[in-house]
Amino acid sequence: MEIVSAIVVKSLYKIFGKRADKALERLKTSQPDAPANLGGATAAVVDANFEVKRGEIFVVMGLSGSGKSTLIRMLNGLLTPTGGSVEIDGVDLTKLKPAALRKLRREKISMVFQHFALLPHRSVLENAGYALEAAGLPRAERRERAMEALRLVGLDRWADKLPQELSGGMRQRVGLARALAAGTDIMLMDEAFSALDPLIRREVQDQLLDLQAQLGKTIVFITHDLNEAMRLGDRIAVMRSGRIVQLGTAEEILTDPSNDYVAQFVADVDRTRILTASSVMERPLGVVDVNSGPRVAARILRETQTSAIYVTGKNKQFLGTVSDDVIDQAVRDGRRNLQDVVTTDHVRVAGEDTPVAELFTPCAESSHPLAVTDTTGRLTGVIPRITLLSALGSIGSDTGNGTSDGTGDDAEPTSSSEVGTITATVPDQATPADAVLSPEGDRS
Repeated sequence: MEIVSAIVVKSLYKIFGKRADKALERLKTSQPDAPANLGGATAAVVDANFEVKRGEIFVVMGLSGSGKSTLIRMLNGLLTPTGGSVEIDGVDLTKLKPAALRKLRREKISMVFQHFALLPHRSVLENAGYALEAAGLPRAERRERAMEALRLVGLDRWADKLPQELSGGMRQRVGLARALAAGTDIMLMDEAFSALDPLIRREVQDQLLDLQAQLGKTIVFITHDLNEAMRLGDRIAVMRSGRIVQLGTAEEILTDPSNDYVAQFVADVDRTRILTASSVMERPLGVVDVNSGPRVAARILRETQTSAIYVTGKNKQFLGTVSDDVIDQAVRDGRRNLQDVVTTDHVRVAGEDTPVAELFTPCAESSHPLAVTDTTGRLTGVIPRITLLSALGSIGSDTGNGTSDGTGDDAEPTSSSEVGTITATVPDQATPADAVLSPEGDRS
């Protein structure tokens, strides 16, 4: 039976200090929000439970002292848990003997550190291949694998240089190459980019995402930077005082924070860069199959009180729209279907994963509400302009749960300040800004 999760953590505790076992019992019997008398011991991780799926980037986020670095060091056995278990590919590493634990680390887990941890007297190539050398691989093989890893991170031309000849960002990429060269499926990254300047940091983040798209590693990424967590993480665990207080996608954490602490933590995040079209889209009411006759389309227009209809083909593939005047003419012409009259001239299309920040321009250019499609091209929703306006003020409430009749009249901006916010966000575009703000231009 295939194991879906690469890492499974169950009831994990780490307590520092004397009589940690008694402190553990007190913690287990105390209420989560109530302080427990630990007799001078310090609880660094308390009752952590989560799974990391194969091929995902799992981010653990929290302020300094929240327990995130202690947690990641228990995932590869550098720290021994006080209680609980850590399973790597179904193997509980808390029960392994030292030799077996070292073997598991070599074969399954690699780590990227915050401060590079490069050997200054060794070349970039030798640093990249150090884990392979420690594993006893032949020189030719480890050189080949290390060079391939350097190529992946764009440093193959620097293979013979020493670390001090590289910039901070390049040195961190050597650390990443060393982890890649090890050939493990799991990578642990502890504040790996926090020592880098903002511009270099974003560049290395981009490179990590590119590599992940190619290689599909299982990555546990530790950070105290909320924007970094939101950008990189498929799922995010938020830690406070040793406990995981919320676990979910970036969108789930932004729109439904579990408590006031998480809400304050995410208060200043630019939601338009995190939330996507699927968060604000509405269910289209006026939809018809391309093989339906124009009389069917005319009836749907009457029932939905709209001036245009969305047309789909086989497997609900989005084909375009047909306006009321074109449908009337098709009825008079005696057409049997809509194949020759459907068009995409008056509607723009966005994918479900498109960030809200990137929807303003296509919304402004679209005569009808923006069509939203999934990765296969199926129509899954629409976004009227007025809904996009309202979403910025009320995102996280019930914006994405409504239905659209295509008119955009079902929602109003909650205040004039919201309109001003959106105007400032929209980049230069062919359609004037007042068209973006006018719900009248969105009627279909």
